[in-house]
Amino acid sequence: MSDHRLPLSRFTVLDLTAHRAGPACVRQLADWGANVIKIEAPSAINKDKGGLTGARHGFDFQNLHRNKRSLTLDLKSEGGKEIFFKLVEQADVVVENFRSAVKHRLGIDYEPCAKVNPRIVYGSIAGFGQDGPYGKRPGVDQIAQGMGGLMSITGLPGQGPVRVGIPICDLTSGIFLAQGILMALLDREVTGKGQWVHTSLLESIMQMLDFQASRWTIASEVAPQAGNNHPTGIPTGVFPTSDGHINIAASGNNLWLRFCKTIGHEELTEDPDYATGDARSANRDALNALLGEITKQKSSQEWIDLLNEAGVPCGPIYSIDQVFADPQVQHLQMTRPASHPVLGELNLLSQALNLTGTPEPDKIRRPTPELGEHTDEILAEIGYDKDAVETFHTSGAV
Repeated sequence: MSDHRLPLSRFTVLDLTAHRAGPACVRQLADWGANVIKIEAPSAINKDKGGLTGARHGFDFQNLHRNKRSLTLDLKSEGGKEIFFKLVEQADVVVENFRSAVKHRLGIDYEPCAKVNPRIVYGSIAGFGQDGPYGKRPGVDQIAQGMGGLMSITGLPGQGPVRVGIPICDLTSGIFLAQGILMALLDREVTGKGQWVHTSLLESIMQMLDFQASRWTIASEVAPQAGNNHPTGIPTGVFPTSDGHINIAASGNNLWLRFCKTIGHEELTEDPDYATGDARSANRDALNALLGEITKQKSSQEWIDLLNEAGVPCGPIYSIDQVFADPQVQHLQMTRPASHPVLGELNLLSQALNLTGTPEPDKIRRPTPELGEHTDEILAEIGYDKDAVETFHTSGAV
């Protein structure tokens, strides 16, 4: 394990999460140095048989749970509860994404944790919120994508609702919760007290709607599907080339003039059907068809080079393997190696943030742990001797 100092290294996080949204939150904290203790059910009652993120040794689980240690606890047992609250006494953060009522039923919600440690920051993610008409409903990414309006604006016009290709509600709610936890930790420096921070898949994806939401809240416009075209900036979209397709973004008058000059068709800037943004919007289909005939005359790389040289945004449309082969992506070092005792050397996705003073380590500090790998180690750290640890094992508490 690297001794490289990271910005969150002074914080201890108790990770009660499963599936994806909660782990996506904790991964942000773990990667930036937090001492994360992943609390899981003991093997006798563990239900990790694949689930939403696949098998423990699969690519998804390994990517989500790196930089953590694993402690098994039966939170329904007296011994498990004892250990949990002893951990809470010394921790800074608890993160969970149970269905909203489960933590209360287990007696490990914010209030009892705050009684033990008033400085605790308690983070929660639910499907639709902690209360309200749908507060007790189970929530998963695809349901939230549909309910949050995202699927109605994704896909080709008239195609019907389309799911986004990543679990975007899970991931954004995790990132938002991590941000909220950090804000609560900053506020604790002023007040000396922690607080409950919570979000939901539904709230998170609604915030991500951004201008598409404000089209409704301010202008009473219901955004339709726009396919590969930008909803309001025209021309911006996918265009055919002699050997594939590219993205071009030439909206706004300055970019439009520059674009027309570069493709050798400055007459379009004087055509009343395309001379203004409103005109291009009204005649988008005809304009896209016209431009497509022009872009077909050169290869993708020729257009990428020509348009970028002219200051017009243009880029390739990659498959995932091509993304990681791109020289800019390689320069950005968007993967980090991890040495796993069972799986060997792995490449995992790195963080998108760059901190100059405390950068992300060149190698993953800890691979995803085996179930309960660090149980005895952690129990010793919080003061239990060997006899007590053995008793917890015998009773099934760990």
